Amino acid sequence: MIPQQVMHIGLDDTDSTKGGCTTYLAALLVEKLEAFCVHFIDYPGLIRLNPNVPWKTRGNGALCLRFSFDERFEEEIKESAIALWEENSAIKEKGTDPGIVFLRSAKIPEELKAFSKKTEKSIVTLKEAMALIKKLKAEALGFNSCRGIIGALAAIGEPLEGDYTYELIAYRAKENWGSKRKVDEESIFEMDKQLQPFTFNNVDSETRRVIITPRGPDPILFGIRGESAETVKNAYELVKPLEPVERWVIFRSNQGTDAHLRRVDGLSKIEPYSSVIVKAVVSQNPRTIPVRHVIFALKDNSAEVDCAAYEPTGSIRKTARELIVGDCIEVYGAVHKATSSKPLTINLEKINIMELKPQTRKENPICPACKKRMKSMGKNQGFRCEKCGTKFPTSKKKEFTIPRGLKTGLYVTSTRSQRHLTKPLIRYGQEKNGKVKPEIIIEWHFP
Repeated sequence: MIPQQVMHIGLDDTDSTKGGCTTYLAALLVEKLEAFCVHFIDYPGLIRLNPNVPWKTRGNGALCLRFSFDERFEEEIKESAIALWEENSAIKEKGTDPGIVFLRSAKIPEELKAFSKKTEKSIVTLKEAMALIKKLKAEALGFNSCRGIIGALAAIGEPLEGDYTYELIAYRAKENWGSKRKVDEESIFEMDKQLQPFTFNNVDSETRRVIITPRGPDPILFGIRGESAETVKNAYELVKPLEPVERWVIFRSNQGTDAHLRRVDGLSKIEPYSSVIVKAVVSQNPRTIPVRHVIFALKDNSAEVDCAAYEPTGSIRKTARELIVGDCIEVYGAVHKATSSKPLTINLEKINIMELKPQTRKENPICPACKKRMKSMGKNQGFRCEKCGTKFPTSKKKEFTIPRGLKTGLYVTSTRSQRHLTKPLIRYGQEKNGKVKPEIIIEWHFP
């Protein structure tokens, strides 16, 4: 009997702002590996890492392929993967630092899992990654700064044992790269209508804008996210592309799971470049600054921090504008470091309103005879009716409760502005436990 081994190949940072896509490289590699009769033990992993790292390219996604193989082909598999990786890496573009990592292991070591979780929530150094690669006897290659090795290793270490989702990505024929994408938009809206709530973030209902088609020069035609491989496959069959589809692949992912968020127990403990969940009280009323951004302050026993709902976030900006001093809320968002012009700020993804402070207003009393609102005669001197002249020296202003436009509960940014990792409202209640690995459907990629 031919010995079978398990290999994990991690890939990251092969694209640039001018084009390319690491998921496309993974799709090519799936086809290439099948020539060696490998057996895929999971869908390709599309792992989104910390969205706040300053050197990321677009969505900061890393990829992992996991398969068993005939160990006689090990060197050929590695050589083929490296050749494809080199060919599809934008090595000459500034800021592109490709990495590829190979790990032979039937199980993912716990310390590698911990490393991966860290890359989803904070900043990790290449030194840390290389030390772990050496310890695990893995192999790694990189170009330029080699920073992509960090993401490639992290993708291997994320087996999605908690919540996860799927994405089917369809790719364009090469001659169409860089041109406007051609997909029947009405078919996308119809697909979204038929398959809710089992697909998500297909369209933005506020602006009636299609979300699944990117706008850049990358090879992706569209990507459909959903709760199962069968669902995204069904969705793909409902969408009508108006240009050739070169290939498509179903990925398993941490997208839409809030994997980047870390709960902290005080404002003093938040750190730049992280994404946090923190509870506090509104300490300064919201103000609108140019370009319609809304800023307010939060305070607890340890610190006071600004929060920002920027114009593109849509509905959450309206929510933020209606907060008042004293409201108790929990905010979810990315922490941006302080600069010379701006203090430490949480850029909002979600607001969980836990308790609303009653809003009141004081008004001058009404003259009982004339039914007109009276005028003050001075501090603590009562009121006088200007129409009939009657004075009421002991009268005081009346206090009224103003109905609040807000209710307690969770508010999320508009679909068009949600990050890859942000869990949309439609997913609440559909979370999974990935400790039981899902069955792979028969047709999960083409070709």
